[in-house]
Amino acid sequence: MSPVKVISQQPPGGRCTLYARYADAICAATGWTHAIVHSENRDAHGEGYPSLWIRDAVLQPEDFFMLTADDICAHLAGIDVDAAVICKLRLRLQAIFDEFVESASKGTGKA
Repeated sequence: MSPVKVISQQPPGGRCTLYARYADAICAATGWTHAIVHSENRDAHGEGYPSLWIRDAVLQPEDFFMLTADDICAHLAGIDVDAAVICKLRLRLQAIFDEFVESASKGTGKA
């Protein structure tokens, strides 16, 4: 299995799309691969959608709702990903999150 996995509904909704974008950024920064697994089971941050897994561990958001750059980078630091990679990745992940929040606040339907 790929080191990064997103569990998503089909078609993907807001957080499923956000987590897929996070996975793309993580893999671009680390050189890892990722997989999108479609599920009909809603189980946020568990075995169903929306969930982001890295190295066989499901990430849990600090606010219990939505993963942020800090949540992801803390996990990556805990599995010894290079600090320079994490620093660069944090900026990209935060930009993705900010775009998501902005589109949600404008009601564009993308979030």
